[in-house]
Amino acid sequence: MVKQQQNRRIPVSGLVAGIAAVAVTAGGGAAWWHWQSNQKPTRPIAPPISGIQEAPKQQTPPVAQQQVEVFWLKGSGVRQQLVATTATTTADIKKQPTAALKTAFDNLLSGPKDGSVSTTIPRGTTLRDLKVEKDGIHVNLSEDFTAGGGSTAMTGRVAQVIYTATSLDPSAKVWIEVEGEPLEVLGGEGLELEQPLTRQSLGENFTL
Repeated sequence: MVKQQQNRRIPVSGLVAGIAAVAVTAGGGAAWWHWQSNQKPTRPIAPPISGIQEAPKQQTPPVAQQQVEVFWLKGSGVRQQLVATTATTTADIKKQPTAALKTAFDNLLSGPKDGSVSTTIPRGTTLRDLKVEKDGIHVNLSEDFTAGGGSTAMTGRVAQVIYTATSLDPSAKVWIEVEGEPLEVLGGEGLELEQPLTRQSLGENFTL
């Protein structure tokens, strides 16, 4: 009976050691959990950018300059002849004939810079509009175009307009308008114009 009671006793030192082991284990686990929870996830660090390279800028090629013809008069009295000079334009004469011819007329209506040639187009005449269409070249001038001059002067100014308008296509037809209306009679002497006009019809019906 005494022997059985002795077997049931648990040594105090063993109990204390067991409790201590459990505490250490629990404490270590808590400490590990606390340490893990405080760790921030590391992010990869991007390498520093040494410099940003911009795409090379495309340079616009310079616009090729082309030449258009402007026609003046040379001579005196009833003997006059047409003389061509050139004017520079940035318009492509094949792709932009209207713009090229407008440059020519701007030069024509500004008057000659060369004293050896002249014009019978009245000062102050302006270009209202110019269109290159399927049926020909339409030139619309201001009313100043009809002012003053005899038949020789009238013929000369019409010739200047026709030849300048057809400088890109000598066989083209020309329609002359004044303030948007077809020009049928020019000047007080009644220079009749059958439109459309061409270089050929001008030479057949009028004498410079």
